[in-house]
Amino acid sequence: MAVDPLIELRDVNKYFGELHVLQDINLTVGRGEVVVVIGPSGSGKSTLCRAINRLETVESGSIVIDGRPLPAEGKGLAQLRAEVGMVFQSFNLFAHKTVLDNVSLAQVKVRKRKKGAADRRSRELLERVGLAAHADKFPAQLSGGQQQRVAIARALAMDPKALLFDEPTSALDPEMINEVLEVMRQLARDGMTMIVVTHEMGFARSAANRVVFMADGCVVEDRVPEDFFTSPSSDRAKDFLSKILKH
Repeated sequence: MAVDPLIELRDVNKYFGELHVLQDINLTVGRGEVVVVIGPSGSGKSTLCRAINRLETVESGSIVIDGRPLPAEGKGLAQLRAEVGMVFQSFNLFAHKTVLDNVSLAQVKVRKRKKGAADRRSRELLERVGLAAHADKFPAQLSGGQQQRVAIARALAMDPKALLFDEPTSALDPEMINEVLEVMRQLARDGMTMIVVTHEMGFARSAANRVVFMADGCVVEDRVPEDFFTSPSSDRAKDFLSKILKH
């Protein structure tokens, strides 16, 4: 069990109509832990991620962030979303705003920072993700990998307690994937609590404290990467790994 739990899911169930997409999910993520969620398509990985940020509601069970149950809506929810940042497949940047303004916007609106202070913080974070020189450009002037790094800076700008990544590299061209994973590896080294849904097994192996393998809406395995990759205990995981590790 995690010593200092930051995110706790207890008996979480989620349906889309008849489809039982999350089945009695129990998961605890400790402060500073990096948990990588992998599994076949349709296993519930993205839904799990979205439920933690309450982009999806759940039918039953509880989700607790830093000792507090997930708020249903309203101010508490906005607050939670500031504390649990999310980085999506698509970068969701505002096309008509500069990179700097994209990173500063929520700081001003949600965190109520003064524009000058927000911009200073944004520049620090753009430096951190290797994009300081691009602050005054517009998203369309950047590559996909650069846009995703801006999205990570934007999530970090809220000083979140944890970051959720929902397949952050799956929309990128292969040569851009590594620049995004490298930023994520650095965040992991800096002690950021992260839940990462990804197909990048190298990242899972090198950066994760734990690998959570999901299939058919269930957590099938939850183990340290070395154990999971060298001796998966379930047939589902063996089958999944044999398919992807052949490449």
